[in-house]
Amino acid sequence: MEFPNCTVVDHPLVKHKLTLMRRAETSTASFRALLQEISLLLAYEAFRDLKLRDEEIQTPMAKTVAPVLDGKKLVLVAILRAGQGILDGMLQLVPSARVGHIGLYRDPETLAAVEYYYRVPGQLADRDVVVCDPMLATGNSAVAALQRLKRNKPGSVRFVCLLASPEGLTNLREHHPDVHVYTAAIDERLDEHGYIIPGLGDAGDRLFGTK
Repeated sequence: MEFPNCTVVDHPLVKHKLTLMRRAETSTASFRALLQEISLLLAYEAFRDLKLRDEEIQTPMAKTVAPVLDGKKLVLVAILRAGQGILDGMLQLVPSARVGHIGLYRDPETLAAVEYYYRVPGQLADRDVVVCDPMLATGNSAVAALQRLKRNKPGSVRFVCLLASPEGLTNLREHHPDVHVYTAAIDERLDEHGYIIPGLGDAGDRLFGTK
């Protein structure tokens, strides 16, 4: 099945690190470090088409014209709580980015997303926004977060996750066809509880050691 709204970052380092994260015996500290490392590689691809402008600079040798990022600073938005792991990794690459958080939890019976916190930079017009969450499972949390975020009229929105399911990608595309997804892998399916199979378990529990 093809997903035109998704780019799978299939770099060998991403594949290797993802396999280490999938292992049940991987420690919390290792899981956290690996997530930050993969986030850097995912960000590299997700930021590939950022706008540039030329600027005259002085090198130690001569004046020259060189490219710099154009426009307002990036905004990185983490879906709490597990999205913080991807956010921390991306901030190593773009430390000047503005940061927002959206708190959502999944109702265990309906699997619907319930919002409990929302705090993002107020002025999103003309800004590139990247929403982070390790798992795109049912897609309900991502859809709800993007709907909430779009009320602030961002210039563009991308979604970065560690793993995606076919069901989640389909759901997100139906509701937000303009949002492109960047992920390390598309797994087989969801189980009856809405978890990705083969997946890697609950990303939040493994990231924070709350299993």
